[in-house]
Amino acid sequence: MTMIRSFIRFGRRQFHTIVSREIIKPSSPTPSHLKTYNLSLIDQLVPDTFVPMVTFYPNTRIHGRSRSHDKTLDLKHSLSQTLTKYYPFAGRHTKVAPACIDCNDNGAEFLEASTDITLSDFLQSSHHEDLDQLFPHGLVNYNSNRGDGDHDLHNDEVIPLAVQLNHFECGGVAVAVSLSHKVVDGSSLVHFLNDWAMMTRLCSKEQKKNEFSIDHDPQFIPFQYMNVNFTSLLLERSKDCVTRSFIFPNSKLNDLKLKVKAMTEESSQPITNPTRVEVLNWILYKCAVAAATKNNSGVFKPSGVNHLINIRGKMIESLPQKSIGNFVMAMEIVTENESELKPESFINKLKKEKIQIQGLRNMESVFGLFSQPVVEEGQRKLDVFYICSSFCGYPTYEIDFGWGKPVKATLAGDLKKNSFILMDAPNGIEALVCLGKQDMAIMQNDPELLAFL
Repeated sequence: MTMIRSFIRFGRRQFHTIVSREIIKPSSPTPSHLKTYNLSLIDQLVPDTFVPMVTFYPNTRIHGRSRSHDKTLDLKHSLSQTLTKYYPFAGRHTKVAPACIDCNDNGAEFLEASTDITLSDFLQSSHHEDLDQLFPHGLVNYNSNRGDGDHDLHNDEVIPLAVQLNHFECGGVAVAVSLSHKVVDGSSLVHFLNDWAMMTRLCSKEQKKNEFSIDHDPQFIPFQYMNVNFTSLLLERSKDCVTRSFIFPNSKLNDLKLKVKAMTEESSQPITNPTRVEVLNWILYKCAVAAATKNNSGVFKPSGVNHLINIRGKMIESLPQKSIGNFVMAMEIVTENESELKPESFINKLKKEKIQIQGLRNMESVFGLFSQPVVEEGQRKLDVFYICSSFCGYPTYEIDFGWGKPVKATLAGDLKKNSFILMDAPNGIEALVCLGKQDMAIMQNDPELLAFL
């Protein structure tokens, strides 16, 4: 373990100190036949980014285990146990165009930090960008390079998993986890966190057992080795964008669903059963396009939205829900004119796209949809399309390390410009929205959007 002098500022005041870093290796070696894990075609195409999630826990003093030292030891011990099941997370992959992971058991990073503010002060006073401070090496989305002081880390390799345990002055903690997007999607990340949390409860002194087990092992699907001859999609971050969090309470979401039903009753395509995600996808996109149109001297520009969907249970030959990797596809909605922003047009297109995905037989048929021209066209559209993805329905608020359920679970980092991420909140849905600064200034004051916050 090494002591690291690293200071991060909250506002204009220093509040955060990194006190240690350690490499946590799996408690048991990975069997020889699992030493190489081939990445799927989708894994190789996803951007070279990290998926950063943080969960916050107050000092509840459950079972009398409130000391920071105990929490740290429990997390390290349980992470070592959990990595035996999630063995690729303890391996290494190349930074550029990885086709596989070397499951060499070199371990995951575990950093520990202390703060001089309380958890409640941080949650009440911080902005979305302040979450980045809680993550090891700033590994949030696009930031994948560690600092110059980390001379002992291999600069040509990626450590897929890095964790930072943040201790607040009040005894509360935040567990921040960054996982390489080449290895996981949102579903995989949440499964890992819940399994690690459950293992932590099993490893605690009060619940100590002779054997540690996860109820249902994660499924790493074996793929044939393939090295695609085209690069992964690029999600370049724009310097003029800003990410903001919007909370939509359940009562307001019900009002929005009723509004959509009423708006479409007189049309030839009435919508009687819209989901929360569908109506939020619609209104966020509609308001974002309205803001962009206003900033374009009132001239509407054709665009579209790619809504990413978890396909594990959607295909004819469904995959286990605990399949680890990237099992997502984009549902593409194009709006050539403003009339296509009406809910009956937009949401019905979204529903039709879902039906088409349900007609796919298996992953081989999914891979067959990708070719170099298709990927290049997808890259071009990323520059003009909005992107929406949803974590709704994932058990993010069930991640219990033995300190109770989190008071907040969210993602950090700036997203790609013109993108939305939806996540369950304790009493509704949190929408993380990234837009250009001028568009955001208009959208966050849009009365139609504000009516449902």
